[in-house]
Amino acid sequence: AQIRSIKRSNGKVFMDATLTKRDFQQLSSFIYDNLGIKMPDSKSTMLTGRLTKRLRALELSSFSEYCDFLFSPEGQEEEMVHLVNVITTNKTDFFREPSHFSYLTQTALPTLQKTRTYSYQNSLKVWSAGCSTGEEPYTLAMVLSEIEASQAGFRFDILATDISTRVLEIARRAIYPMGLIQPVAPLFRKKYLLKGKNAKNPQVRIVPELRKRVRFGRLNFMDENFGLPYTVDIIFCRNVIIYFDKQTQEKLMIKFCQFLNQGGYLFLGHSESLHGYDTPLSQVAPTIYRKL
Repeated sequence: AQIRSIKRSNGKVFMDATLTKRDFQQLSSFIYDNLGIKMPDSKSTMLTGRLTKRLRALELSSFSEYCDFLFSPEGQEEEMVHLVNVITTNKTDFFREPSHFSYLTQTALPTLQKTRTYSYQNSLKVWSAGCSTGEEPYTLAMVLSEIEASQAGFRFDILATDISTRVLEIARRAIYPMGLIQPVAPLFRKKYLLKGKNAKNPQVRIVPELRKRVRFGRLNFMDENFGLPYTVDIIFCRNVIIYFDKQTQEKLMIKFCQFLNQGGYLFLGHSESLHGYDTPLSQVAPTIYRKL
């Protein structure tokens, strides 16, 4: 790798290296094979910027050295998590695409309840796949808690997974800047959010009762065995598969179907579609599919 400059930090010398075409090809192939994420040539600058921080943290002088470490058994064990954290994009909001939550409560759940009863012994199982920093599963928990309060005996469980340990830590803490709660209705804010006392840094935290309703875990969609503890009735996987090519998308949808109960629903992002894919899923509304 070519060396552009030298920067000093805490008395140590770190080289600011250029990502060669060979190193980029090695990394992009590794990322695709292990994470399923497409990394075209246009992402070279982005990858350089994000991985330079890892070079400095590891005190490496070139991307070639980084590749050698990453591809080693030690690197596979120690560096993989850091690689995932720096290359994944995590954008989410409370009540993002609100029509999905309306469909869930007004159509999907009543349809499911025509053939089965969701109780303490057999709860509604929901999976937030690619949950990012937690806004989606906590939104689901708010919406379903309202139904639980109005329907005697109704019970739900939410499983939320992501590949990034960084965002999962944020999700488990459940502390968010005040500016992010604009989409949350005033009634829900009062019931489900606690205001912080720092006026200079206004924040909210999800109430403990709601935090307990969401179980977080790390999951890589490229794993052969997802290892879910149960099959589910609802899957939210929104704005995730856009990072995969069509072949990977179709394989992932087939895997999802293995864990989606008959009659269950899959919610995708606003720009995502399963058109032309060979799956047992039928579209029932824009970006909403049902396993028939």
